[in-house]
Amino acid sequence: MDIPENRFKQRLKAGEAQTGLWCSLSSAYATEAVASAGFDWLMFDTEHSPADLETTLGLLQVAAGYDVSALVRPAINDPVLIKRFLDIGAQTLLIPQVQSPAEAEAAVRAMRYPPHGIRGVSGLTRATRFGRVRDYAVQAEHELCLLVQVETRAALDALDEIATVDGVDGVFIGPADLAASFGHVGQPSHPEVVEALVGAIERLVSLGVPAGLLSGDPAVVRRCVDAGSTFTATGVDAGLLARGADALAAAAPRRA
Repeated sequence: MDIPENRFKQRLKAGEAQTGLWCSLSSAYATEAVASAGFDWLMFDTEHSPADLETTLGLLQVAAGYDVSALVRPAINDPVLIKRFLDIGAQTLLIPQVQSPAEAEAAVRAMRYPPHGIRGVSGLTRATRFGRVRDYAVQAEHELCLLVQVETRAALDALDEIATVDGVDGVFIGPADLAASFGHVGQPSHPEVVEALVGAIERLVSLGVPAGLLSGDPAVVRRCVDAGSTFTATGVDAGLLARGADALAAAAPRRA
């Protein structure tokens, strides 16, 4: 048995635009409801959600039945968390709050087996199809995809160095934390933040490094896609539910 092809990574390397949805409801049922909506990828967030390792396993199992790529964001750049998410079959990880080339290099090492990294070896995991994938330890590096999240002024200052670390496959710019870093907390569509977003994407494009972001503001999404963002999330499942419920409740007829 061969290792599953990471379609997200292949399309990322080819420069194809891929649209995604952030998933923070941490529910297999909710995942199934959105998996066939037409998004190219779903991001299972464990940084700002109740999801843990076991929850994420269930989400990955559900997504595997649909024509959509599954990405996972660990809560922190931690080699133990990274190892465990890889072992349950996650092939693309987004590492938050990467502030320097050294932190990006640490994430790369956590993704790779020795001698090029520090990932612990186990031959009986979901990732290896419980020992059925031929030469998994050799093949894994080719199908695993590492995205790093740049979301502060300090990280933007080191963007070129972070983005060009060997083993980094793409850079995600985080508008919400970037806004806070710029003194505009809660205002990810602030003009100064948007200019920083667009500028960062243009720098990444010039380096030949795939760029991505999450924004629920269609105008911001349009500007960033025009600037070269190729893996772009346009909403969050919890937000879709909450705002849809708000609209439905507001439109409900009331007795006079």
